[in-house]
Amino acid sequence: MDLSFLAVNSRTCGTCTLCCRLPDIDYFEKPADEWCKHCLAGQGCSIYPARPEVCREFVCLWLASEALGDEWEPSRSNMMVYRQGGQITVLADPDFSDQWRHEPYMSQLQAWAAEAAPSGGYVVVFWRDQVIKI
Repeated sequence: MDLSFLAVNSRTCGTCTLCCRLPDIDYFEKPADEWCKHCLAGQGCSIYPARPEVCREFVCLWLASEALGDEWEPSRSNMMVYRQGGQITVLADPDFSDQWRHEPYMSQLQAWAAEAAPSGGYVVVFWRDQVIKI
């Protein structure tokens, strides 16, 4: 599945705030898997209009690309997917089981890895204290 094209679509964050929790954000000295001090649970960023560049540049692939099916909706999958060059990164919520290892997720992760490999790309999953390259 080609994720290089980011389509504008009608998806919204809804009550999802995983981007405020799962990644580490050096700008705020926020470690991975901890809530950002600016996050309002179920609402989003309290400083959204003045958020820093690192937050402005972040692109949640489920929001940006219809290539990700509804099963990848972060509130459903408990995962957040984004792209950095040839790398596809999956941040999995540590409060949930390893559902990324199960269908429909694992076969999609493997397909993305196979597609990325010829150009040196790969898929990496961060879950709890594990870093898994697919």
